[in-house]
Amino acid sequence: MKIVEGNLDLVPPIAILFDAYRVWYGQEANLAAATTFLHDRLRKQESVLYAAMEGDRPVGFTQLYPLFSSTRMARLWLLNDLYVHPESRGKGISIKLIERAKTLTRDTGAAGLSLETERNNQIGNQLYPRTNFEVDTEHFYYFWKNPEFTSR
Repeated sequence: MKIVEGNLDLVPPIAILFDAYRVWYGQEANLAAATTFLHDRLRKQESVLYAAMEGDRPVGFTQLYPLFSSTRMARLWLLNDLYVHPESRGKGISIKLIERAKTLTRDTGAAGLSLETERNNQIGNQLYPRTNFEVDTEHFYYFWKNPEFTSR
């Protein structure tokens, strides 16, 4: 198993995992939209994608988005997506993907790596502390939902 940076050629097989990830989070399956979304993020250089490969088949991925902190006057990275196919879990793939995200953070001189997950995500809430993420107990996170937005 090796970690590779995603590119446009890898979008179709990674999109299958991305769609499964979205379904896990309660969204309806839509492989065509998932493929387009990933393709657009990479083509526009709006995200960085890493894939865990077993041979020529991706079995997991993580997608990161650049952020900036005005108070720190520095770049941050948002680890927005992390998913490993159920048949490939328990092999340390998530940890390797997180370590690759940390390398990107260091290589770009970013101040840190941020992520959020649902409170009931038992796997993630055990994984992230094991990889030295700390729960932020000092801040509240708010979200404004655009009433005019329609999901794909």
